[in-house]
Amino acid sequence: MIEAQTLVEAAALLRQAAASRIPIEPLTRRFPQLEVADAWQIQSHNRELALSSGRTILGYKVGLTSVAMQEQMGVAEPDFGALTDDMLIGDGVMRLDSFLQPRIEAEIALVLGADLGGGVTAADVRAATAFAQPSLEIIDSRIADWQLSLIDTVADNASSGAYVVGEPVPIAGLDLQAVEAVVQINDVERARGFGSAALGDPAEAAAWLANRLSDFGLVLRAGSVVMTGSLHASMPVSRGDIVTASFSGLGITRLLVR
Repeated sequence: MIEAQTLVEAAALLRQAAASRIPIEPLTRRFPQLEVADAWQIQSHNRELALSSGRTILGYKVGLTSVAMQEQMGVAEPDFGALTDDMLIGDGVMRLDSFLQPRIEAEIALVLGADLGGGVTAADVRAATAFAQPSLEIIDSRIADWQLSLIDTVADNASSGAYVVGEPVPIAGLDLQAVEAVVQINDVERARGFGSAALGDPAEAAAWLANRLSDFGLVLRAGSVVMTGSLHASMPVSRGDIVTASFSGLGITRLLVR
């Protein structure tokens, strides 16, 4: 069994990388004895420290839900990370100096109107969802050159960075699987994908999250935002870029990179 001090040390390395904006070598290289269960403990430790420092959790992101992202990152299963209040970009302006090696993804965000515990289905998610929002997630990694294993990204809060959302839209009558997202950077199309890329159905991704959280004794609370996963492979951005994600039936969200 891995020593608790090793987990604390690994967690501290991730916090240091975030603070200095200097990526570190993969944790699995420095601590080859780490297992996935250890990675969840590392994530939890840093989340608790963030909460104790005054941060609040607005929701969670489901990561690695699409085949494109699993292939891009070299992993074979989803994960999740917490979205704290400082991750929400309210003004639509991404300040590049706040990140290490950011990449962007178009996603469907669901905001809950009721709590979701374990043992839920996609139908339960739809019934509990207050509204959906078009969104862009900025993923970021404290691990150098995105050289990730599942252990590394789980420990690193599922490679979370920030997110921006558009106007809320009721989901009644909206086929989340058929929603198509088209991403443009500086008016040039760079990616497109359907809601079905997120575990076959964004509601299914949210159900996976609720059930996985219950394994840790956590509940998705009413008001929580759920970023349901990328609909395409992630892309880097540069200073001065204007990113626009248009979602059929859902609207548009934009991001200015400064």
